[in-house]
Amino acid sequence: MILVTGATGTIGRALIPELRAKSAHVRVMTRDPEKAKSLWGPEADIVRGDFTEPSSLPPALDGVSELFLLTAPSPAISDHDVAMVKAAKAARVRKIVKLSVFGADAAEPLTTTGWHLPGERAVKESGLAWTLLRPAAFASNALGWVPLIRSGVAIELSTGNGKHALVDPRDVAAVAARSLLSHDHDSQAYTLTGPEPLSAREQVEVLGKVLARPISFEEVTVDVAVERMRSSGVPDAYAAAVKEGLLFVREGRAAMRSDAVERVLGRAPRSFEQWVRDHISLFR
Repeated sequence: MILVTGATGTIGRALIPELRAKSAHVRVMTRDPEKAKSLWGPEADIVRGDFTEPSSLPPALDGVSELFLLTAPSPAISDHDVAMVKAAKAARVRKIVKLSVFGADAAEPLTTTGWHLPGERAVKESGLAWTLLRPAAFASNALGWVPLIRSGVAIELSTGNGKHALVDPRDVAAVAARSLLSHDHDSQAYTLTGPEPLSAREQVEVLGKVLARPISFEEVTVDVAVERMRSSGVPDAYAAAVKEGLLFVREGRAAMRSDAVERVLGRAPRSFEQWVRDHISLFR
C-alpha cells in the first residue's frame, strides 16, 4: 500500500493515476476527504490526516509500505516532514519518497529551499529506503496567468532574461511512481527539470504561439513586483522569500538543466510547449 500526501494538489493529481495504472493500492491522506472523494471517487481509500495533528498520522500510515511525502509550501514544511518521518518509522513503513525542491543541494540555499532541508535530513537518517525529488518550477505555474490572458490584461514579468528549465508535473509524478514501485532509485536525489531553460518572456511567447494571438506583457522590477504583493496583503516574511526567489531566477542561477528525467523514465522530458498544448483549453 502506498500513502500519498498532497493528493489533491498539482503533483498528487498526476501521481495517483500513474500508480493506479500500475495496479498499486493507493491511500490518500487529506485534510478534506470530501474534496478527495470528488477527485478520486467514493471507492477510493481516503483517510483524514493533518501534519499539525500528530495523532492523525498513525491511522493514515497503518498498513502502509511506501510513503509519498509532499507538504505544502510554508515555513512549517520542516516540522511537518519531521513529524511524518517519525510516524512512518513507528509504522514500519519501508520507503519514503519526498518531494523537495530545486537547489536543495546548493551550498547557500534560498530561504524557501531551506524549509525542506530538515525534512531531507530526517528522511536520509530514518533508516528507511528513500528517494528525494527536487523539481524545478512547474510548467503549470503558467496557470496563474489565466485570468490576465482571458481578460486581456498585461502580464507583469519581473525575472528579466533569467531562465528556468520548467518541468512538467506529469514527469515529476512519473519519476515519483517509478521511485515508489522499484528499489532502483533508492538512496538517490534527483533534480528534475524540463528539456530547455526558458525566460518568462519566452514562456509568454510560447503561449501566444499556441493560442495564435499575441499576449500583452510588461517588464517590471523585482522591487515593484514584491511591493505589489505586499500591498495586496502578502505577509512581509513571505514577500521577502519570494523576492529572493525572483532574484535567483533573474540572475541566471535557475537555468541548470538535469538529465534525471531521461535516466529514470528512458525518454526525454516534456517541453513547456507540449504542456501548453495539452492544457490550452484552460487558457481560452
